[in-house]
Parts: sequence; structure tokens; C-alpha cells
Amino acid sequence: MTATTEFKPEFTPESASETAPVTVPDQHGGALPVLHPDVNLWFEGNARDLPWRRPEAGPWGVMVSEFMLQQTPVSRVLPVYEQWLARWPRPADLAAEPSGEAVRAWGRLGYPRRALRLHGAATAITERHGGDVPSEHSQLLSLPGIGEYTAAAVASFAYGQRHAVLDTNVRRVIARAVTGVEYPPNATTAAERKLARALLPDDTATAARWAASSMELGALVCTAKSPECGRCPIAAKCTWLQAGKPPHVGPARRTQTYAGTDRQVRGRLLAVLREAVTPVPQRSLDAVWHEPVQRARALDGLVADGLVEPLAGGVYRLPQS
Repeated sequence: MTATTEFKPEFTPESASETAPVTVPDQHGGALPVLHPDVNLWFEGNARDLPWRRPEAGPWGVMVSEFMLQQTPVSRVLPVYEQWLARWPRPADLAAEPSGEAVRAWGRLGYPRRALRLHGAATAITERHGGDVPSEHSQLLSLPGIGEYTAAAVASFAYGQRHAVLDTNVRRVIARAVTGVEYPPNATTAAERKLARALLPDDTATAARWAASSMELGALVCTAKSPECGRCPIAAKCTWLQAGKPPHVGPARRTQTYAGTDRQVRGRLLAVLREAVTPVPQRSLDAVWHEPVQRARALDGLVADGLVEPLAGGVYRLPQS
């Protein structure tokens, strides 16, 4: 399996669209660019070969990938994803095991509460939907651990439905191409959602392809730090590029740190518990971090989040519920 495919040399931004940007009127009398034809065409020749995009992945494979890919690069997700689906090919298989096994199998993907949420969703799917991932957006949204983005992504990618799927990559593409700013706001706004819905193609299948292709464009070409505008299929329509790529203004973009944080301590504590086959004594956890106050705070946070169970006698284990 190849994780990525090379960009085909015969594709150029000019070959995608030789004419001026095509526009459609919006409800305020202005005009929005029609982006999906060029981006969907680009996607056909440049999409990465990823296992969750294959027909055999099914809705459950799509859902698992969406949980794992949140704030985590594809290269780290691939091996864990394949191991996960080999062990738990259906939601009922995961639901039959303790939630701690999901945390154990999550490994070092980070943000391990996602593993608990995915286990909770699998349990609800098994109990409420006969073990099949529901196709209705409202039913997906009612599952534990699933928000608007994940519900829309699964409905679109697994079932080919028409939904605005707004991850960081799509938001960045729309911010640059349509609104002319380098980066979208730190948190998704109502205005962004409204604009994304306005950009959706009317045809359901075309809209589902646009959801995937715009996300891929943001991941591979319209990247956060080094956008390759010369390889972009909508360069001629990009408001930000035509304006000379004005730099970001406004609140500073969020940056994530790891070294020395509670996240790092939590990760080290969980690593000990994942590798253990029996409950772990306090002294084994104390050995992973030198600062006792921060270590205790991190451990307490893991317990509060349901990722660790304290037992009598001062020992700890992954949750067994």
C-alpha cells in the first residue's frame, strides 16, 4: 500500500481552467467562485491512496480514520489504523472489549480520550443500530463523542451525502480562495459554516467529492506554512493569491507545545500502563517524571478523564468498563 501518490506532471493550474473565474450569485447579490470543478478534477489524479478511501473500508473504517486523524498526521495514523481494523473490523468487536483495550491499542497517537470516545460510539452503534454505522447525519450526531465535523465527514465520505465538511484544511482553502485571508479564525465560526454551505455543489455525488478534494488540496498544496500556489488548480481564482498573499493579521495563531507539559507527563504515565499486563504500583509511575506536583496533577487528570482506574493498595490500571 502506498500512502501517497506523486503529482502527475501533466496537471497544471492553467490546464484546469483557461478562463476567468466562474461565479454564482450569493443571497446578498455578490458572487462566489465556483471552485469544485477544478479541485475535483485535480483530486482524480492526485489523491493519496489511503486505506479509509477504499471501498472495503466501509463506514466503520471511515469513522475510525476520522477519530484518529484529528490533530494527528496521516503517517502516524496508518499503522495504528490498520492494526485497529484487523483487531476490530466491526463496531461490535470493539464494544465487546473493555474501553482500556481501546486506550492500549491507541498507542502514541496522542489525545487518548479519542480512544474512549470511539469505544463509546462503537458501543452505542452496537446497542442502537444493530452494529452498523448509521447513515443519517442526525443519528451520527447523536452518538457519544461525535460532533458536527465527524458526523458530516462520515455521512459524506462513507455514504456519499451532501454536507459541508469543515476541517482545518478545508477552512484554510476557503479562507484563502474566497475571503482572501491567509488563515481562518482559531475556532470555526457561523459565518464559515454558512459560506461552506454556499460553496457546496448542488449535485450530491459532486458535493461528496468536493468534501474530499478540498480537504486533500489543503493537506497537500494549500498547506499552512508553505503553500505551493504554482501547483494549485484554483490559483487563478484565489483571492488571497491575487491580492499578493497578504500576511495574517489579528489574534496570533495557536501553537501547540509538548515538551515539559502535562500532556507529555500524561503520555509517559499511559505508556507504562499500556505496556503492563497487571495493575501498576505507584512507584512505577513515579519513576517516569521527576517533578512530583506535575506528575500527580497529570495522573489525577487521567483518572478524572476515565483513562486510568485507581485500585485499592495504591495501584492503577487501564479502565475495564
